[in-house]
Amino acid sequence: METKPNNHSTFKLLLIVQTIGLVIYTIIAAKNFGWNLFDVYFGDMLKLNWNGQFNLDFSCYLLLSAIWIMWRNQFSINAILYAIAAAIIGIMLFAPYLLYLLVIEKGNLKRVLIGNR
Repeated sequence: METKPNNHSTFKLLLIVQTIGLVIYTIIAAKNFGWNLFDVYFGDMLKLNWNGQFNLDFSCYLLLSAIWIMWRNQFSINAILYAIAAAIIGIMLFAPYLLYLLVIEKGNLKRVLIGNR
């Protein structure tokens, strides 16, 4: 059975909106509170409160997305470096990466997800 490519415009729009929204939010937060993200982020986890629970849960998602990036790209050096950056920066790097994959894989979600496997 032949599959036809889909343009996935809604998904692409979501990724663009997420990226731009997070970039703007990050700039405002850094301007108002400085770049001490890690002190706050890990500090909340050490307090064992709901903010810390959310941060730990989010860290698990970031780790899984980083592992997927490395696996998809067969653990190449570039994939490892990109995965580390994506695990730190989050959707600001992950969403553009997915957009890039959608373009180079011509909307084929199977290829987006598994690459050359």
